[in-house]
Amino acid sequence: MTTRLADRLAHASSLDALYSLVRDGGLMPGWNKPTPSLWAAPRKTFAPAHWRYAEAKAALCAAGRLITTDDAERRNMVLINPMEGNGYGTTRTLVSAYQMILPGERARSHRHVPNALRLVLDAEPGAYTVVDGERLAMLPGDVVLTPSWCWHGHGNDSGAAAYWLDYLDVPLVQALEPMFFEPYPGDFQPITATPERSPFVFSWRDTEAALDRTPADPSGRFGCQVALPAPSLKTIGLSMMGLEAGGRTKPVQTTANNIYSVVRGRGETVVDGERFEWSRGDVVVAPGWRPHEHHAAEESVLFRVTDAPLLDALGFLRSV
Repeated sequence: MTTRLADRLAHASSLDALYSLVRDGGLMPGWNKPTPSLWAAPRKTFAPAHWRYAEAKAALCAAGRLITTDDAERRNMVLINPMEGNGYGTTRTLVSAYQMILPGERARSHRHVPNALRLVLDAEPGAYTVVDGERLAMLPGDVVLTPSWCWHGHGNDSGAAAYWLDYLDVPLVQALEPMFFEPYPGDFQPITATPERSPFVFSWRDTEAALDRTPADPSGRFGCQVALPAPSLKTIGLSMMGLEAGGRTKPVQTTANNIYSVVRGRGETVVDGERFEWSRGDVVVAPGWRPHEHHAAEESVLFRVTDAPLLDALGFLRSV
């Protein structure tokens, strides 16, 4: 007959014996952890990285010849952080991807718990997203939201392929595990309205006008920054950053993860000592606690996607 663990522990004659016995009970002595569970400052596990739009666009063009939207839930190219062992996320909480839809195609409707949004890079009139039945036009520079559990699908009635960048908090939802996904019954949600304005769209026309009338950020960290208020996205913050030709931002180090996408211009971003030269459509990621700054070679606009609202709500946001 096997002796009960409690009885065996009562006769443990050494620490080694104790360690062996408690492992059998699913316990671990807190003073004997193989690795610490607390540390003095954030660990920089996710790496600074840069993705080039020209390369992603070529990859999507090739994919357009080889796979249709009937076969792929989304024809996209995920921006996988080069951190060792990573297989999906762009940062710890966010993932980004380049996506393309060909003329005449539709990408079927679905909904999911993760919040999502997209920055349109290249599109002609006729490209659109349907969000909860509303057809929303997609033009270059527009930002289109699809908050948690909203039905959404994409279509392209124009004569040219449409390209955009997606951003989602999928890694966050995967970590917390309240993941739900549902395809739309009947494949594509019918269009019930085509509004001229929508809380789910920040048009480039309006954003550009706001940048023109907004003074430079007094901290010097974000150039001329215009927030894109999106209360429907609880975990993601959005802003457009205008940089003058020859301008430099002051370094910022924050616990928030930041993804910067180039809407216009040319320049360079330095992330924790690594330099990345960027141009229109490129993406640079500055993971949490990686100091970073931007230098503009010409007048530029960067789209900033960050998990700062999430960290702020939890009391974990810190910047130096």
